[in-house]
Amino acid sequence: MAELNRLLNNNFDAPYGRAIAVSPLIRRLLAPNPGPFTFRGTSAAIIGHGNVAIIDPGPDDPRHLEALRRALDGSSLSHILVTHTHRDHSPAARFLKQWTGAPICGFGPHPVQSEAAVEEGPDLEFVPDIVLRDADSITGDGFTLECVHTPGHTPNHICYALREEDALFSGDHVMGWSTTVVAPPDGDMTDYFASLEKLQARDDRIYWPAHGGAISNPQEFVSALLQHRLTREAEILATVQAGVTRIPQIVQSVYRGLDGRLHHAAALNVLAHLNKLIRERKVRAEGDGMAACYRAVG
Repeated sequence: MAELNRLLNNNFDAPYGRAIAVSPLIRRLLAPNPGPFTFRGTSAAIIGHGNVAIIDPGPDDPRHLEALRRALDGSSLSHILVTHTHRDHSPAARFLKQWTGAPICGFGPHPVQSEAAVEEGPDLEFVPDIVLRDADSITGDGFTLECVHTPGHTPNHICYALREEDALFSGDHVMGWSTTVVAPPDGDMTDYFASLEKLQARDDRIYWPAHGGAISNPQEFVSALLQHRLTREAEILATVQAGVTRIPQIVQSVYRGLDGRLHHAAALNVLAHLNKLIRERKVRAEGDGMAACYRAVG
């Protein structure tokens, strides 16, 4: 965990409401929706010049929608892409489609309506015009985006690789300021591990998460994330083996000193790890979900 803490970076300073060029092909526009799960806010990414695409247009916020209008003034919009269907990422896509006629692209509608509210919640109105799958490509004026399906945070999470810059738009799957919430039933820790390993096998030069700044050392960072999750999982298993059987008490033991606003999210992360450990036959549950009693196997 010390290695990941060394790599995490909270130094992110960007203005609200103004698109800032961060590379030859990328401008980022920060939405005014800061919070404990969104950091400074959601960064929409505008790709290309003239005829452009946008990734994660952001929330339904009048100030942000007007900023999107200004940022796209003088351009035509070819594609509206979303990494996943949380309300801090996808709702503005519908407004952009109304204004421009550009198609909305994504893996699909939100697959599960979570009963446990965490982060900004699911965007249940999202319906893509173009359904994307792993390894699909979106070609625009001077750019190509490759779809990299990365389930875990949600089942329909997609990263987008900008081939011309060896850059990956990592959504909420990998963020430089914090670890990702994996909250059942939408989140799945087994899938999340597999998706991290999938990114580890790639050779992207830089990540642009939807929250916070760029990650300029992606391979090192993903390796540290994997080790962090493995260490956390070992702590959870050891706590259960020591006879702590309920999720609230596991959270108190494993997440000492955690901000109270994050306790619910931490409990859902613990549940996701426990679900993975159940599949691996290291833990068994007496009951269901958050209310269950968890015991070590063997």
